[in-house]
Amino acid sequence: MRAASSRMTRLAVVPTLAAALTFAPAATGDTRAPAAAAPTTARTSPATAAPTALTVTAKQQRSWVFRDGHGREVTLRGFNVSGSTKLYENSLLPFRSTADAARSAQAMRDLTGANAIRFLISWEGVQPSPSVIDHAYLDRAVEQIRAFTGRGIRVLVDYHQDLYSSHLFHADSWYTGDGAPEWVVRAGNYPRESCGICLLWGQNMQTNEAVRRAAHDFWRNRRVSTEAGEIGVQDAFLRQATAAMTHIRQRLPEQDFASVIGIDPFNEPYDGGLSGKSGLEWEKTYLMPFYQRFRAAMDTAGWAGKPAFVEPLVFWNTGFFEEGGLTTAGALGTRYVFNSHFYDGARMTIDLSPASDGTYGAAMNEIRDRARALATAPFVSEFGHKMSGNGSDRTPWMVRAMYQAMDSGVPGRNWWRDAAAGGDVLSSTQWHWDLYSGRHHELMNRNPAKVRTEGDAWNDEDFSVVAADASGALATRLDRAVLDRLHPSAVAGDVLAFAYEDLARSGYGGAGRQQAWLAVPSSMPNVSALVRDRRFGVLVWREPAAAPGAPTELHLPASFTAGTTVVVGDVATRAGLPASGPAAIVTETGSSTAHRLLLRPSGAAPGTVHAVLVVGADTGPAVTPAQLTAAAAELAAWRDQRFPG
Repeated sequence: MRAASSRMTRLAVVPTLAAALTFAPAATGDTRAPAAAAPTTARTSPATAAPTALTVTAKQQRSWVFRDGHGREVTLRGFNVSGSTKLYENSLLPFRSTADAARSAQAMRDLTGANAIRFLISWEGVQPSPSVIDHAYLDRAVEQIRAFTGRGIRVLVDYHQDLYSSHLFHADSWYTGDGAPEWVVRAGNYPRESCGICLLWGQNMQTNEAVRRAAHDFWRNRRVSTEAGEIGVQDAFLRQATAAMTHIRQRLPEQDFASVIGIDPFNEPYDGGLSGKSGLEWEKTYLMPFYQRFRAAMDTAGWAGKPAFVEPLVFWNTGFFEEGGLTTAGALGTRYVFNSHFYDGARMTIDLSPASDGTYGAAMNEIRDRARALATAPFVSEFGHKMSGNGSDRTPWMVRAMYQAMDSGVPGRNWWRDAAAGGDVLSSTQWHWDLYSGRHHELMNRNPAKVRTEGDAWNDEDFSVVAADASGALATRLDRAVLDRLHPSAVAGDVLAFAYEDLARSGYGGAGRQQAWLAVPSSMPNVSALVRDRRFGVLVWREPAAAPGAPTELHLPASFTAGTTVVVGDVATRAGLPASGPAAIVTETGSSTAHRLLLRPSGAAPGTVHAVLVVGADTGPAVTPAQLTAAAAELAAWRDQRFPG
C-alpha cells in the first residue's frame, strides 16, 4: 500500500549462487502447517464456465484493453489479498490455511461479485536463505490461489514490499517493513534505522538512511557476501523469482493458470536516492532495466503469454506532485500493463474536504492517458482509504468517488452529455480484503512486548473493507452499495461508455446522506422517472466485426434480483429477468447467490451500437409497459445522437 505522505535482456547468472541454490523445501525447522487440498467447483455448465486466458489488445489503436478467449472486452474488479502477507503470524501468506482462503474467496464472490484479486507473496517467504527456495511456501500459495480460481476469480500475483524489509527495523522501532529476507539485509550491513520526526510510515522512504541505502543497493545490484558466496542483490531477487514462477506454473493446473493474469514484479518502487537525477531519469536508468530483466525471467519460467504489471515510481499521481510515470519508457506494448496505485494523499493528510461527484476524474484520467501513451492497458492495483481514525468519516464517499472515476472519467452531472469522453472502464483491485481484520496477533518487529491486534496489525493501518464476526462469518465494513457494483465484466465488442449510480450513503451502517450523482437530463423525462431513487447503470458498446462467441455480461448487485431488475434497450426491454433469452439472469461462477446479466443481441450487424439501461427496481412504484416503451425510445434517441454510426 502506498504511504500517505507520497504523491506519492537476459537474466544474469551468478556462478557462486547458481552452485549453491537448491530448489527444495525449507529446512525441517519450518513449523508452518501444510496446506489442505484446494476446493473445487463445477465448471461444466455455461453459468459456471471457467475463465479463459486474458490478452492485452489494441482497441481501434486508440487505447488498449483486456480481452478474453471469446474476444470480449473484460473489466476486472476485486481486492488485494492481503496485507496479512506482511505478517509473520500468517507465515508471510494472505491466509493461514487453504480453508481460510476458500472461506474468504466464497464471501468475496457472494458479497461483491469480484472477479479478480491481487495475491501478495513475499521474497522472504520464497527464499528464506540464499541457497534455498521454499517450495512448501509456494505450494501453500498455489493452494490458496486455487481457492479463488476455482470460483471464477482471476489472479494477479504480486511480489510485495514496503520499506524494503522488516529486518531493517529494530525491536523498538515505531515502524516496520516487509519484503527482502533477513540474510539480504544482514549482508548489506546497514546502519541502525531512524526515521527522524515522521508522522507517517511512508516518510521512511525519504528520511530513513537504512531504508534508502537498501533500496539504493537493490536498484544498483550491489554485490554482497553471503554464506552462499558473493551475489548481486538484484540478481538474487530475479533468480528466486524465476524459480518461484516456474514452480507456480508447474503446480497450477492449466485451467487455473489460465486464470492468472500476470505478475506485479515490485510493489511501489522507490528510488533510495536519485543521485542528482529526476524521477523520470531514475525510471529510465534503473527501473525499466529491472522490469526488462523481470520480463525475461517470466519468459524463462513459462509465463511468456502473460504481461508484467509494472508500476511507476511511487511518487506519482497522489495529489502533491508529479514525479515519474514511466514517461521516458517509450511504448511498453502488450507484454506489459501500466499498473498504477491511487491514494488521495491530500485527504489522507491536510485536506479536510469531503469527496463528491467527479472528485477523482482527473486522477483516473491521468492513469488512462499514461497507459494510452505507453501503448498498453491500464490497471489500478491499489486504491482506497482508511476505515478508522481521523478522517475515516469521509471514506464511504471517497471510495465511491474513486469507483465512479474508474467507471467513467466524466462526472455524473455531465455524463449524459459527454459520455463518449469518459474513456475506458478501468480494471482495479481495492486495498484490501483481510479475513483477520481486527483479530490479529502480530509481534511487531518480532518483539513480544509489542503485540498488534487491531486493524491490519501493520504500521497502525486499517484498510480492510471486511471483517469476521465471532462465528467467522465475513461482513462488509463499508456500505455494500459501494463494493457490490454493477459493472461490465465481459463485453462482446468495444465498450464506448459506462456509468453506474450506486446511491451509496455517506456514512457507515446505513447512516449518512444519500444523493444521486448520475443526473438524468430533463430531455429524458421517462428515463428520469424510471431511475428516480433507484440504482441503475448504462452501458454503450459497439458490435464486433466477427460474430461474438459469448454474450455480453454485467455483474448484478445483490439488490438487482430476477423479479425486480429492469432492462431497457435495443437488445431487450422488459421488467423482470428470465433464465434465458436476449436478456437473462444467471448465477456468477462459484456462487449460488451472486448473479450476472447476459445480453445477446440477435442478428446485429458488425458496428452496430447498442445501449442498455439496467435498473434495480426493488423499490418505488411498479414499472408499467408504457413507461418501458417510452424510456426505450428516449434511450435510443440519446444513443443515436451521442454515438452516431
